Amino acid sequence: MAETAVQDVAMPRLSDSMEEGTVLNWRKQVGDEVAVGEELVEIETDKANMGYEADVAGTLLEIVVAENETAPVGAVIARIGEPGAELPSTPGEPEPAPTAPAPTAPTADGHGSNGGRVKASPLARRIARELGVDISLLSGTGPGGRIVKKDVEGAAGSTPPPAPAAPAPTPAPVPVAPGSPETAKGQVEYVELTKLQQVVARRMSESKATAPHFYLTTEVDMGAAVAARARIKAHLAGEGEVVPSFNDMIVKACAIALRKFPRANGAYRDGRFELYSRINVGIAVAAQDALVVPTVFDADKKGLREIAADARALAAKVRDGRVTPPELSGGTFSVSNLGMYGIKSFGAIVNSPQAGILAVGEIADRPVVKDGQVVPGKVMEMTLSCDHRILYGADGAEFLAEVKRILEEPLALSL
Repeated sequence: MAETAVQDVAMPRLSDSMEEGTVLNWRKQVGDEVAVGEELVEIETDKANMGYEADVAGTLLEIVVAENETAPVGAVIARIGEPGAELPSTPGEPEPAPTAPAPTAPTADGHGSNGGRVKASPLARRIARELGVDISLLSGTGPGGRIVKKDVEGAAGSTPPPAPAAPAPTPAPVPVAPGSPETAKGQVEYVELTKLQQVVARRMSESKATAPHFYLTTEVDMGAAVAARARIKAHLAGEGEVVPSFNDMIVKACAIALRKFPRANGAYRDGRFELYSRINVGIAVAAQDALVVPTVFDADKKGLREIAADARALAAKVRDGRVTPPELSGGTFSVSNLGMYGIKSFGAIVNSPQAGILAVGEIADRPVVKDGQVVPGKVMEMTLSCDHRILYGADGAEFLAEVKRILEEPLALSL
């Protein structure tokens, strides 16, 4: 059957910053029928684990990238087509010439003295290396005569392993075995970063290195906001609705202020300003061993209850690994709140390419001066981190003052 009956399934780009993905779980196996829109594979991206739905129908003829293996975006990970269709060779693995002589010095990878290479799946090659099986001597039972996992495992159970190959290059450092002599720092454990952690580390390093940060801090009298939230909570009691948090109020206040200061709702990119028409506020959420910033879209047009519902739904998706690429990539400004941990104030790193991020501390009981008298007050510190290429000192100060004004007169949150 012609090769046109086979269609490649490429590693999809499931987020704007995704460069490679790891196959976690194939939902279908070779020989299974696949329908358009049916979930085919679960992939670990740089931001979350996501299911990928097939965009073509047919029979799953070949799995090129096995579970727990990684491939770059655009690489072939599987092939779908008509049963019995002839499979093309995987790029970089040419078919051996029909008249090629038998290899005289085969290896587990299938290379012979003539430099040819047999047809085998990447998983079969890896298992052959691990089990010491001479893959060039096997006959494949997969589509087009390709050697697959079961061929290698069958050969491993019926033939003795060959002599050990030459020593492999020195592997990367591994955790010190229990009982090993301790260094001055004690025993050393090496922990590999997840893809999400790798991306967070890379993007934060790039932001700090390329965006000239400066920081502005102010104190907010949250007395009126605390009283307003208490009234909202009492009003919603027994209705089963989500009660907006102080962070929801801060998100709304930022959204209102961003309408007045459009440069704060933009970015510096490629030597020019990008100013966005939509106001989408990202909220920093602690995922497992990483930080994710999902987006509350059009926060300036939403009421507090709607923002509260969106924020809680996004946090749940982050914790469950169900957050989607659009929910992670559309932010125009960000808020990071560590007040629940008792943090008084801190400076956050700008979530590039955004212009700024607001870092929020705890609401604490502190003495304040009102009408010349020292009285108890509810005080919160906020620090605005700015990319100096688009937000200058006066711009940032005016924006921060507007957020402060709105929170101190929370009636504006309903406008």
